[in-house]
Amino acid sequence: MEYTHQSLWIIPFIPLPVPMLIGAGLLFFPTATKNLRRLYWITAKSAQFPLHVWLPDAMEGPTPISALIHAATMVAAGIFLVARLLPLFIAIPTIMNGIAFIGIITLFLGATLAIAQKDIKRNLAYSTMSQLGYMMLALGMGSSRAALFHLITHAYSKALLFLGSGSIIHSMETIVGYSPEKSQNMLD
Repeated sequence: MEYTHQSLWIIPFIPLPVPMLIGAGLLFFPTATKNLRRLYWITAKSAQFPLHVWLPDAMEGPTPISALIHAATMVAAGIFLVARLLPLFIAIPTIMNGIAFIGIITLFLGATLAIAQKDIKRNLAYSTMSQLGYMMLALGMGSSRAALFHLITHAYSKALLFLGSGSIIHSMETIVGYSPEKSQNMLD
């Protein structure tokens, strides 16, 4: 865009809209920074795309603890926090688009990685990650009711799936002996 009138230039070679945009950015910068920081911690808490690697590794423990981590506490807290802070996030559409984009990446990544797993508990962990991606996508689109409904139904079903997988793993010990690698392997 060319500026031909001399009054549109504050300092030579700096057009007037540039300082106005910088001033507007400084005015909204603290709010955007706090929201982005909140989004970062929520992403870590609910095992979303950039910070998702801890979730399958957390399934090394006993099966009831895995069911508790997936159903009630850890991953549900991040989704619930986004739902509670949704009025703050709605104020900045870029953050809402970022939430939806992170949800899309997480759901496809979780589903793809779940297909490739041999371990039954890691498979359930990655499928949980995929379902959390669906919830984040719903929150990114502004639908907190749908996301919280999915969170509640997912918590019940995933807790039962983990307890059922624990029963399968325990019943396989008589066949393959006590070996977590063999008893949790779905393919061999």
